[in-house]
Amino acid sequence: MIDPDILSIAAEEIPALRANLFRETPVEMSERITLGVLWALKPQRARHLPAFLRLWAGDLVAPDTRLPDPERTLDDQGLAGIVHDMSVPTMVAAYRRGLFTSGHFGTLSWSSPPARCVLFLDELHMSRRIRRLMRQGRYRVTFDRRFEAVIKACAGRREGRWHVTWITPQIMRTYAALHDAGYCHSFEVWNPEGTLVGGGYGVALGRIFFTESQFSHEDNTSKLGFNVLNWHLNRWGYRLNDGKFPTPTILDMGFRSIPRSDFLAHLAAGVDSGGRDGRWQVEADPAEVAAWQSPLGRAA
Repeated sequence: MIDPDILSIAAEEIPALRANLFRETPVEMSERITLGVLWALKPQRARHLPAFLRLWAGDLVAPDTRLPDPERTLDDQGLAGIVHDMSVPTMVAAYRRGLFTSGHFGTLSWSSPPARCVLFLDELHMSRRIRRLMRQGRYRVTFDRRFEAVIKACAGRREGRWHVTWITPQIMRTYAALHDAGYCHSFEVWNPEGTLVGGGYGVALGRIFFTESQFSHEDNTSKLGFNVLNWHLNRWGYRLNDGKFPTPTILDMGFRSIPRSDFLAHLAAGVDSGGRDGRWQVEADPAEVAAWQSPLGRAA
């Protein structure tokens, strides 16, 4: 099994690594924009375009650089405002308000959907399949060792899906700055050959974690790493993990939707205290995590 110490990148190597990874060719950019347009024009999404176009046109006439009120949105998807600044202070302030950026190209918007899919960490459910995989000892999980490779992989192609990604080079640089400032964290899953085969990243403020994206290059590796992450968040006293929108994968883990008002109340109570400073370190291997029993009685 690989030694985690060899996975670290020297600080002086990071700028060159980011310059190499946080970019896209003209062909890749054209593909992203084309597919993003087609994605936005799908019938179930096209109905949201008028609200965005009105917001965008109004902002051209009278730009408003303030962060919007998360409870005053313009459609049932939570469209809240136009993004003017993605500096670290602005992004931190936005997360404190429950806002996040959205958009595959061009002008980005702030979103605050009417419901949020969250995991109260003592409700974490690990499936029997994932527990068995953890006990096999094939994979090692690390935190904050290869952030750049993780976010690049999260932006990559997904088998059987359109390559529609919101993780543009601009987004990569934004979250890299948040990572440098200690707010953004990654988890990495390594196979026995030392290859990065799964992972994800998100933002931590106080006792709240906001999941952004994940990837898998081998079956169930992101699920394995995500369970290890959530186990640690629970151990460290975090209140909840915000998954934004429901998907079958996170619902199976115990995530559930709550009204925006409830989410904002939990945010206000947990965003300014506690948490884990600095670069994170794994404190238990997957086999130890697999032995954990939920207080709700969800056993292996």
